[in-house]
Amino acid sequence: MESSADWLASAAARGRAQEVRALLEAGAPPNALNRYGRSPIQVMMMGNTRVARLLLLHGAEPNCADPATLTRPVHDAAREGFLDTLVALHLAGARLDVRDVWGRLPVDLAEERGHRDVAQYLRAAAGDTESGSPACTAGGEGPPGEDRWTTST
Repeated sequence: MESSADWLASAAARGRAQEVRALLEAGAPPNALNRYGRSPIQVMMMGNTRVARLLLLHGAEPNCADPATLTRPVHDAAREGFLDTLVALHLAGARLDVRDVWGRLPVDLAEERGHRDVAQYLRAAAGDTESGSPACTAGGEGPPGEDRWTTST
């Protein structure tokens, strides 16, 4: 029988927001590792901002690093060009100034892949990462000009 951690990670990886919500509301721990040693936020469908927000609202750690590569969810979102997910992670406290095992920052990955909008956001937010927890209010304050980056889900 699969554990709740495996179920939640599987639902997150498939982008099944309703299933993710139901599992979290039933008490599935948002940071529990699946049988492969990965948390739901590490394996989530990066393009599904709704899943990212659900996990983060229920306490998922946005700064969890892959033990082998040191990549974090922000590296994955930047590499794949998912600006909405990257913004959600950042506003939840994800650090943007951490390097992976190859020495690359999220902005480096965005630039390598030609995701100009993501790279622009990361450069604009660069001064907002010193504590790893950006100041957030109900109004969604973030880096200068952040209203350009805010999206609705």
